[in-house]
Amino acid sequence: MSDLQKLTIGKAINLGLRRAMEEDPKVLVMGEDVGKLGGVFRITDGLQKDFGEQRVLDTPLAESGIIGTAVGLAVRGFRPVCEIQFEGFIFPGFDQISSQVAKLHYRTQGKIKMPIVIRVPFGGGIGAVEHHSESPESLFAHIPGLKVVSVSNAVDAYWGIQQAIKSDDPILFFEPKKLYHSGAMKSEVDTEGTPDELFKSRVVREGTTATVVAYGPSVKVALDAAAAAEDEGKSLEVIDLRTLSPLDLEPVFESVRKTGRLIALSEAPSESSLTSEIAARVQQECFYSLEAPVLRVTGFDTPYPPAKLEEHYLPDLDRVLHTVDRSLAW
Repeated sequence: MSDLQKLTIGKAINLGLRRAMEEDPKVLVMGEDVGKLGGVFRITDGLQKDFGEQRVLDTPLAESGIIGTAVGLAVRGFRPVCEIQFEGFIFPGFDQISSQVAKLHYRTQGKIKMPIVIRVPFGGGIGAVEHHSESPESLFAHIPGLKVVSVSNAVDAYWGIQQAIKSDDPILFFEPKKLYHSGAMKSEVDTEGTPDELFKSRVVREGTTATVVAYGPSVKVALDAAAAAEDEGKSLEVIDLRTLSPLDLEPVFESVRKTGRLIALSEAPSESSLTSEIAARVQQECFYSLEAPVLRVTGFDTPYPPAKLEEHYLPDLDRVLHTVDRSLAW
């Protein structure tokens, strides 16, 4: 039976959390202000009211404490979902994530599982102050034992959060906060449908001139650029990675063998990043198909700027189109 609802990304995550909690009493939600307030972005709005304070916990302002508590709960058979209020606050919990969450399953030879989801609002575009607009996803994708997901649309948000919660592996779930409540990003979600596999990338727009690969908030930029490029007679194929670790690059390889060109797009700084990994892997697998070097459109290798400057920092449609022109001119 189909049940279509037109949802924003934020509402889709809320409904996905609600459904996971209804289906499994071991699912707990915890974090700073997630209860009575419903989170600073209102993603957990109404959950404490409906499921109670024993399952939706307002925590102290202590990320290492939040993650450490989640480890203990996971050992006892619970499925904790932690919210990191802003991505720049995650670093006090980095030791717990990298030293415990990522390694306990391996260290115990499978005897202890870590079914922990760490929700991370990330990226820029909201005019916030320092530590509120970062893109640290590459750091976590580099750590063996962690899986890293980044959604770009309401369908993946609704199903992805449920799939992550059901996983016995620890998952960092990166959410594009500037798109949480965007009316332009509303889409129809079949809440009774069958989801795509979580760890597979997807071609979201077909094309023949060049391939653009993106994830999270950058997918919208890529799609907008593809629409603008069409007016210039260029056909861009856009691929949404969806999961950053493990990377599913087979659709990217297949696309590059067709187009001969690749632009990797991300808000994160370029050095030692996911776009670096994509560029390296594509040249290994598709060397003889490439008509130009893999080019990247990213944030700059600087700390995130003050809010008034972020529009100059974040990759936009014009930078993508300029890079496509560079690739075609090669």
